[in-house]
Amino acid sequence: MLDLSSVGPASRCTRVLADYGADVVKVGPVPSREGALVEPPFFSYSALRGMRRVQVDLKSEGGRRAFVALAIWADVLVESFRPGVMERLGLGYERLAAENPGLVYCSTTGFGQEGPRSGWAGHDLDYLAIGGFLAATGPAADGGPPVPGATLADSAAGGLQAALAVSAALVERARNGRGRHLDVAVADGVLWLMSLAIDEHLATGSSPGPGHDVLTGRYACYDTYPAGDGRWLAVAAIEGKFFANLCGALGCPQWSSHQYDDEVQDEIRKEFRAAFAAKSRDEWVETLGPADTCVAPVQEVREVAADPGFEARHVVVEARHPTHGALRQLGPVLAGAAPLEEPVDLPDPRVTDTVELLEAAGVDRALVDEWSREGVVA
Repeated sequence: MLDLSSVGPASRCTRVLADYGADVVKVGPVPSREGALVEPPFFSYSALRGMRRVQVDLKSEGGRRAFVALAIWADVLVESFRPGVMERLGLGYERLAAENPGLVYCSTTGFGQEGPRSGWAGHDLDYLAIGGFLAATGPAADGGPPVPGATLADSAAGGLQAALAVSAALVERARNGRGRHLDVAVADGVLWLMSLAIDEHLATGSSPGPGHDVLTGRYACYDTYPAGDGRWLAVAAIEGKFFANLCGALGCPQWSSHQYDDEVQDEIRKEFRAAFAAKSRDEWVETLGPADTCVAPVQEVREVAADPGFEARHVVVEARHPTHGALRQLGPVLAGAAPLEEPVDLPDPRVTDTVELLEAAGVDRALVDEWSREGVVA
């Protein structure tokens, strides 16, 4: 699998697929005369755990020939250039599929290969904005839409969409022997994340937003509350039995039969806040967590990294980086991914696998050496 990305949804996609066992080759540009190119922090995307690297100058004839050799050899190509860039380089889907009909060619962009926004630049926040996510989420302190604490569009709407599409295309290829061009638009993926609200609008004409229904904060049973120590709790007691358990535990049993009574939601929230203020967050979690109340702590990242529940699921692994030494990182956390043998040896960012991979793709060693001398591969 060839991956021409360095960040964003495409890199999220290949990270997931690598954790499921894909042989991912990161394809980057050769070092420039001005010095090393800007790259994401070394720990990003699990520090390219389990991946190999190639450097190719796609603007040169020799570099393009080298890349075509790799593409003919590959099962999957993932790229994240703007629409038309790969075609202008002579490396578009039609060109490569003519020589490798089984190639699954995945193009990830913000707004897709076609349409009025196809040429727009954008990032995660833009896709969440256009897809309705920001407007449907509770407002920030100044009343405006919030800035989410995770790149939801890149990861869920883009990376996971691309990984799923690639996997499905490979299953299809196993049946008919043909690859395909996948047009992965991150903004389209946000529509899928927002499908409950969008389908409601299309069916009923309503305009879902903050406070519209139980999932967007209309009722006290689905909200966040400060505890006595200033830290926060998340309450998601949607079902009546869980809400009744919560009311009883908070000393407010009288509200259990008024869960969805719009007239008293402010009163319920007031009493819940007063009750939660009597103890610290962790004291409440210890009591309410196992008591079928759907209450969980709002944890900071540093707390998540040390969380005993996640620790019991072995989500963090020990790793060794060639230049940064020992470190810990998230391992393969999605269902079905194979566990790793620890410590994990991470690839050296100063070393490429270009010669080995080009030879494996059938390129004569003398030609590889010539391209190396010309500086079109490294």
